[in-house]
Order: sequence, then structure tokens, then C-alpha cells
Amino acid sequence: MVRLFCPDALGLGRTQVLRMVWPIIVANASSPVLGLVDTAVIGHVGTTADLGAIGLAAIVFNFIYWSFGFLRMGTTGFVAQAAGADQELEVRAALGRALAVAACAGSLLVLAQSPLERVAFWLSGASPEVEALARDYFLLRIWAAPASLATFALLGTLIGLGQSRMLLRIQLCLNAMNVVLDVLLAGVLGMGVRGVALGTAFAEWTTLALALSWVLALLWNRRAARRPDDERQAGDLGAKEPFWAWDLIRDRAKLLQTLSANTDLMLRTLLLIFGFAWFVDRSAQLGNEVLAGNQILLQFVTLSAFFLDGFANVAETLVGRAVGARDKHAFDRAVRLSTEPALATAAVLTLAIVGFGEPFVQALTPLLDVRESASRVLPYAAGYVLVAAAAFQLDGIFIGATRTRDMRNGAAWSVAIYLVAWFGLREVGGNPGLWLAFTIFAAARGLTLAVRYPALRRTLG
Repeated sequence: MVRLFCPDALGLGRTQVLRMVWPIIVANASSPVLGLVDTAVIGHVGTTADLGAIGLAAIVFNFIYWSFGFLRMGTTGFVAQAAGADQELEVRAALGRALAVAACAGSLLVLAQSPLERVAFWLSGASPEVEALARDYFLLRIWAAPASLATFALLGTLIGLGQSRMLLRIQLCLNAMNVVLDVLLAGVLGMGVRGVALGTAFAEWTTLALALSWVLALLWNRRAARRPDDERQAGDLGAKEPFWAWDLIRDRAKLLQTLSANTDLMLRTLLLIFGFAWFVDRSAQLGNEVLAGNQILLQFVTLSAFFLDGFANVAETLVGRAVGARDKHAFDRAVRLSTEPALATAAVLTLAIVGFGEPFVQALTPLLDVRESASRVLPYAAGYVLVAAAAFQLDGIFIGATRTRDMRNGAAWSVAIYLVAWFGLREVGGNPGLWLAFTIFAAARGLTLAVRYPALRRTLG
């Protein structure tokens, strides 16, 4: 039997890869719109304190949800592998297990909202007025945590199945609802910060309902499209297979595998957050103009990540399918098809930063000392983007193969190398030394996975 989801069986080429990539890039780029809309609405109808509260609360939620990004990444790998092995029951079971983990984690966040609130705002140095408003925002929006985490699982399923256009549709629906509700509640009804929090929370729950209905319909159609002879050969339950195989969802070994992978990915994410936080903190210690200049240059890094992450997501899909199919040729082809355009894109982005970075910095700030600080290290920011491309792509490959322990260990080694590099360069390098250490951090992320790549490839026989 020809496997339905193997890259070779699809006759996948570079054009098809690009068709998979562009919706993910647009969806990634539209994600910051949530915070932008919240800020724009409050900026027009609120006070300075309201605006500060929105920014402070957004940082808290970004940290919480980024920490739970494993629900998206882990689900992608398990779903893609099940699809590659032509096991539709396991595709749905992988989603079922991810939704169960998301429901438990989201419920725990809601139940623990009081201690979370105290810890989050105890660390802030905001004024009492700003902090009080930010607490109000937090205590309203936290009720949407189960919806947000469950949506991560659904998005991971869509990436695992290569349904990037549906992912984009979901992200655009979330943004559109958030815009309408923010304007209505915060603007028209004058509810201020509380209106923004309620609007965002309602948009997240509504998005979950839409996304769940679309994903379940997609899985139902995939189930209906299977021929009885294909089902028998794939080892499923035949023409009357259940939609949810509860025994498979509750399978102890599978649950432990899911929890282990998610724990590895969570620890890896926290280590990466620490690496970026360290960079910002060291920037602040070098002076306000350095901090401001580096913050501008980090926008180049963020913008580049939208593109590079798109190719990494495609690698997750294709590599996962190849691993599920136990097809080394398909694996090699998946790596090549997703990596070649990723590296080419990174090169273009690097040249764009070098060529157009100065005008971009000047457009963002009229402050001469900030401009000069950013300009002095602009080549380092360009170099970081070029080096980080390998780290992004290898992340995608290892997520697709669910080699999460390698990712966790690689992140730990990368942070250690980063800190050693910074301590060695801080006395002689100043801000250029900080950027060089930051670039070494990105290089270490790639190298620590590259040394494990041959072992990953050997598992395919």
C-alpha cells in the first residue's frame, strides 16, 4: 500500500513547501496584532495608567502562554508521525490527549490565579495605580487560559496535518473578534482596561469553539475518506472505527510519552526565555540608550523569526510524517525541501538588515544617542539572524521527530555556553560583546542539535 501522507507519496516539491509556509508566516506576523489592538484602543480612550497596565499585563500573559507553547509543538510531532504511519485513530487520539493536558493545565492556571497574580506583580516595579489596573486585567483574562491552551493543541494538530491555511483562518478570526470586542467594550461602552480583558477573553473562547469545530470536521472528513481495505491494512478497526478511541487516548504509555515530551519542551522553553531575559537585563545595565537601541534591533530578530519559524513549522510536518512512515529517503527529502528555502530566506533577511537597517532605526526613533547605539551593533543583529536560521530549522526537525530530550539538553548546554561567553566578553566587548555572546547562544542552539542529528537519522534504519 502507498502511504497517504509520506512526502514522496504527495510528490511534494519546493512550490508546495512555499504554499505551506506563507500562511504560517502571515499567521505568525498577525499574532502581535492582539497586543497592538489592545494598546491602540486604550491609547485613544484611556489614561497613561491604563496604557501602562495593558503593557504590564501583556508581558505576564506572554510569559505564561509562551511557557505552555509545548502544547503546540508536542502535538505537532505526535500528530505528524501518526499521519505518516497512516494511523488515523492515533491522529485523533494524539489530539485527545493534548486537549486533556490543555484542559488540566488551563484549569490549574485558573485555580492558581491568586498566587500567580501575587508573584507576577510582586516582581514588577510599576506604580500602585498601574499595578492595580493590571491586576484587574489579569484576574479577568485568566479565565480564558483553558481556551488558549486548548487552541494551542488544535493549532499543533493543524500544523502536523499540513493544514496551514486553516491555521491562518483561525488566527485571523481571533484578531478580528478581538478588534471588534475591544472597540465595543473598552471604547463604546467605556469599560477601559476591564473591557479589553473581557473582550480578549471572550475572543479566545469563541476562537476555541470555531477552531474545535473546524478541526473536528477536518478529522471527520479524513475518517470518511478512508477506504475499508486501507483501514484493514493500516491496522485500524475497520469501516466502523470510532471517532474517539478512548482506550487509545487513555493508554498509559502514550500518556506518559506525551507528558514526558511536554515537560522536556516546557523546560527547554523556559531556558530560552531565560536567555532572552538575560540579554535584556544586561542591556539595561549598559545604560538606557543601549537598552533602547537593543530593543529596536530585537524587532529585526522578531520580524525575522516570523519567516524562519514558518519554515521550521513545515519541517515539523514533513519530518514527523517521514518518521511516522519510517522512511529515511522521505526524511532526507523533507529536511532538504524545508531547509534550503529557510537558509535562503535567512540570507535575504540578513542582507536586508545590513542594507536597510539604518533607515529603519531612524524611522523608529528621533533620539540620536539611541540611533548611534543601535547603528554600532547593527551588523551583529544581522549576523544573529543568519546564525539563528540553523537553530530554528533544527528545532523544527527535532520537534517533528519528537526528540524532545535532545532539545531540552541542547537548550541547557546553549545557556551554559552563552553565559560563559558573556562573562568572557563583558569586560572588553561592552554592547558588541553582549551581541556576540547572544549570537554564540544562537549558534550553540544549532550546534547542540546538529551533533545529535546523525543519531536521529540512524533511528530510521
